[in-house]
Amino acid sequence: MSSSVLTRPDIDDDDVVAGPSGNAEDQVVRGRGARLTGYAISFFLGIYALFTLAPFFVMFTAAFKATGSSFDLPAEGDWLGALKKLFVFTPTLEHFTKLFSESNFERYFLNSALAAGGSAVISIVLGTTAAYAISRGRFRGRSDLYFWIISTRMAPVVAVTVPLYATFRALGLLGTIPGLILAYTVFNLPFAIWILKGFFDSVPYDIEEAYMVDGHSRWQALWKIVPLVVPGLAAVLVLCVLLAWNDFIFAAVMGGEQAKTLPVATQGLKSASGIDWGQIMAAGLVTVAPMLLLGIVIRKYMVQGLTMGAVKQ
Repeated sequence: MSSSVLTRPDIDDDDVVAGPSGNAEDQVVRGRGARLTGYAISFFLGIYALFTLAPFFVMFTAAFKATGSSFDLPAEGDWLGALKKLFVFTPTLEHFTKLFSESNFERYFLNSALAAGGSAVISIVLGTTAAYAISRGRFRGRSDLYFWIISTRMAPVVAVTVPLYATFRALGLLGTIPGLILAYTVFNLPFAIWILKGFFDSVPYDIEEAYMVDGHSRWQALWKIVPLVVPGLAAVLVLCVLLAWNDFIFAAVMGGEQAKTLPVATQGLKSASGIDWGQIMAAGLVTVAPMLLLGIVIRKYMVQGLTMGAVKQ
């Protein structure tokens, strides 16, 4: 017997995927629905990417435009002129020169780096030991202690600013980098403990038992398994640096003039006489660029670290 295959001109061969159950028509409908869903998702993701990246593009171009032309508007209805002003310009470094020669931005950059880096390192060291103790320890009130630690991070910053200000003033820490590091650590440390506990939970306890059977102490066993959670430590380090680097309230209230950071210094570029948008955009680029570079350099560890504690082994 001979068999013939009937085909429809409006159905591609790729669309006809007949499974063991069902018919080709159902497969075609599902295939077209999946493609339409993919198109819709791609459209909304494109809009989201445009909405997200447009401010960075405007900031980048405005930082390199001459004074007075950062936000120079074309004539009404002149769309071609608008595109030309947006993309065509002569780059200049005058705004960056003014920032670092007249506004002492190198000192503010150093203050931000010391405060954010110091707080992140302290949070990693103390958070590692505390998270390990909560993950491996068996003591009464362990769950309550863990919840209390993360609940301190849930409090809004403005709720603790005044008490911390009074405490720091009594201790003589106002307007100092150590005081700013301590203020950032108050919020970074609970966050580090909360995340690192999940990382230690994902490490099998048999590894530590093997080390302790070989004669290692509990502390030595801890440092032996630290390399296993390096991606998690990298992720927490970046997040702690990012939270402290972008902080404005603590730096404005407790930093003062001696410990002024980049966000506070950028806000100070706005004066009653006017707003120098070119310098503000240049300062924004100086503030954003290090964090973008840090994220790009360790993006591999960031992805591994953020997913490492998701599944408990």
